[in-house]
Amino acid sequence: MQNLDAIFSPESVAVVGASTTPGKVGHDIFANILKGGYRGILYPVNPNAKSVLSVRAYPNISDIPGDVDLAIIIISPRLALKAIKEAIEKGIKGIVIVSAGFREVGGEGLEIENKIVSICRKAGVRVVGPNCLGVINPLSSVSLNASFSRRMPKPGNISFISQSGALCAAVLDFAADRDFGFSKFISIGNKADVDELDLLRYMHDDGDTEVIMLYLEELKKGQEFIESVKEITSGDRPTPILVIKSGRTTAGARAAASHTGALAGAEAVYDAIFKQAGIIRVDSIDELFDYAIAFAYKNKSGMGKFGRKVPGGNHVAIVTNAGGPGIVATDMTVSSGLKLAKFQKETIEALESHLPLTANLYNPVDIIGDAAQDRYENALSSVIKDENVDGALVILTPQSMTNALGTAEAIVRIDRRSHKPVLCCFMGIFDVSSGVKYLQRHGIPVFRFPENTTKALGALYKYSKWLNRQHLAQFTLKHNKKRAAKIIENLLAAGKTYLGELDGVKLLECYGFNLLPAEIAKNENEAAQLAANISFPVAMKIISPQIQHKSDANGVILKLDSKEKVKQAFKKLVERAIQYDPNAVIEGVMVQKMSQPGDEVILGINRYPVFGALLMAGLGGIYVELFKDVVFRLAPIGRNETRRMIQSIKGYNIFKGFRGRAKSDIQALEKSVVSLSDMVTNHPEIVEMDINPLMVHEEGKGVTVADCRIVLKALDNNLICRN
Repeated sequence: MQNLDAIFSPESVAVVGASTTPGKVGHDIFANILKGGYRGILYPVNPNAKSVLSVRAYPNISDIPGDVDLAIIIISPRLALKAIKEAIEKGIKGIVIVSAGFREVGGEGLEIENKIVSICRKAGVRVVGPNCLGVINPLSSVSLNASFSRRMPKPGNISFISQSGALCAAVLDFAADRDFGFSKFISIGNKADVDELDLLRYMHDDGDTEVIMLYLEELKKGQEFIESVKEITSGDRPTPILVIKSGRTTAGARAAASHTGALAGAEAVYDAIFKQAGIIRVDSIDELFDYAIAFAYKNKSGMGKFGRKVPGGNHVAIVTNAGGPGIVATDMTVSSGLKLAKFQKETIEALESHLPLTANLYNPVDIIGDAAQDRYENALSSVIKDENVDGALVILTPQSMTNALGTAEAIVRIDRRSHKPVLCCFMGIFDVSSGVKYLQRHGIPVFRFPENTTKALGALYKYSKWLNRQHLAQFTLKHNKKRAAKIIENLLAAGKTYLGELDGVKLLECYGFNLLPAEIAKNENEAAQLAANISFPVAMKIISPQIQHKSDANGVILKLDSKEKVKQAFKKLVERAIQYDPNAVIEGVMVQKMSQPGDEVILGINRYPVFGALLMAGLGGIYVELFKDVVFRLAPIGRNETRRMIQSIKGYNIFKGFRGRAKSDIQALEKSVVSLSDMVTNHPEIVEMDINPLMVHEEGKGVTVADCRIVLKALDNNLICRN
């Protein structure tokens, strides 16, 4: 069902709803196919016209004398259903429904769309749309513009998929301005049948597509999408995928019983999916094009892997004939994940022999404003050979003595001899145009501003890290899944859906978490005796269904080392709870063994109806919502994704030890995340959870759960979304 050749490369096309009236969609799409120089046979279908634009028209698809590969449907839903039934009898192989009025309006439209999909699936016919712009294949062997966009883009090696038809028209206009070519171009509308995953698989197998651009509004698949796309962006022939996702500023959860629920939101889910699948997310259409240009950069040196130029590391050299733009590029390296390379002694000596005394020999290399192409060639040739350099940025500003074309020719010569990427910034429009065109013609990425150039190289480095990511053996963990299921069953039967520590630890024990001894005291004397039994020092925490976040009510007291202090703490905690909420039901005070010192981490989950459990990890304790240094992944995940997840925490270096502090037990933390992933995957009744803090001790000493809260929901009511 993945073969979409009939849609992208049909030998014959029927336009059902072709119109004789200019301005109508049926007329304009038919005209666009004609004007685009379509290489196949074109049939207009219109029962009320003898011809459309001088091409003989047919009353129905069944009246067409020859075979038809693709039907473009531009008629109302009721008529579309009838026409599609005829098309299937005719032996049609693919359908694109441009018309609106289907699922998006509900009612009869939704019903008809479902009928069309059912009929076509039985017949093995793929459907694009409804409510879409159409499909474009600009390659000379097909030259099909079956869309209501007048503009046929130039051929290229980049494919574009969009959920928005209106955006497609703007993108085509933007592409024309940047002399940007496409291999395939499609709008998918309602995604009744063919969706973005079908198209990503198809374009990955398409020999004419090197890079895929995707505009996305929503996904309807989670783990299947991640696993399938991971194969596309990895493997022997990886295809980069660049995505721009609408709604990035959507607020997170507004009401949740956990820190995870409050911090997570729909965008956290999408960010996690993109990272796990190896997709590069961009922030703007402009950035989408910049990155696509960089990712289409082919490696013609005969060295290196993957067939495209990606840096092996993040150390870059900058060669410029102007100090200001060089400084801008230098500043941008930090935010782009890059670093200035430190040149070897031999490189400095080579630069010194070729450059004037006024030049700067250190990174960034300023070859001075009067530099001709030979100075660029000598400088770039020297730095690109340096083992400390992973890639280079070449900046040219037009001066009276600047030879933009000659410099571009020199850059191409050097590029052909090196497997390292060279990205160019030729600032200006008219004075540098000959050099820009030469670089574009030879596949060298060239941009107008140093910021764009640096960010594009940073994106290449990010993708390089994905391609070269580490693959470790998975952890072997033992879980008591059966006991955990029974505990959940009993809790739900008893009407317990919000679990504090005492109930929560029973579940966590089943998945190997290390827990602190704890019991609930009903009065101060009982608390003192429990503390003595547990052994000092102890922590004490208020227990009340109305106080879910104890720190909000100042409901935790730590490091109590005597019976007298425990008694006083009991009174204080009860008083504070009543002050916080006079109606709070005080069930008692938990007396808990104090944890050994360690770094405070938060682990948690929030469950979503389509995607499943979203895992969260980050710096924990009372500062979690202040600093929000947390990262997300979609469960299930194993050791490798967990490692990447933990390493992407901004404060990760805390765990590595500094200023005399011992290194934390990072591997134990990673095992805890995998155990949590297993737990929420095995038990979908868990809809929210916080482990906060999880104390991460010195290396070799493991981790300890200091506090937790869990929210359960019976399976039949489990499909909730808290965003």
